[in-house]
Amino acid sequence: MSRQIPARTWAEAYDSKNEMVELGVALLVIGAALLVAEAHVPGGVLGVAGGVALAAGTALAIGASGGAVALVIGAILAASVVTGLWLALATRKGLAVRRLRASSGREGLSGRTGVVRRWNGGDGQVFVDGALWRARPSWPDGEQELAAGDAVVVERVTGLTLAVRRAEEWEEP
Repeated sequence: MSRQIPARTWAEAYDSKNEMVELGVALLVIGAALLVAEAHVPGGVLGVAGGVALAAGTALAIGASGGAVALVIGAILAASVVTGLWLALATRKGLAVRRLRASSGREGLSGRTGVVRRWNGGDGQVFVDGALWRARPSWPDGEQELAAGDAVVVERVTGLTLAVRRAEEWEEP
């Protein structure tokens, strides 16, 4: 005994195609959103997932619309290339930010130059980046005594006290 499968009507086939196109467009939107999220939370995983979603969404939307296989393959390759370029750009910008020197906080003061305002024995005040700081020499047994007006370089920060040394000629502002 054989069972016959009823033929699909034109309306059922049309609905099936529409569902695939809608799924493809939804994947395109999700892929684009994942690529935007990758720009804000770099790590690579969201970007790769976004690229796969873009490629799959493109293939589904074009294929369900009746596009030829060559067109689908071309669209997948184009989506993959765009995703790869986007990820390369985001990676390059993310690595460039890592190389930047800290511009504020404790880390930002190290290496900055300043001027001694007052020095008395083993400590004094220095003017660095628009503020007066308590300072001590970075090497307590240093041979040269600092005096008012000397250029100094911040070596490290301990609490609210800077450890400084006399600036070399090439370091003076």
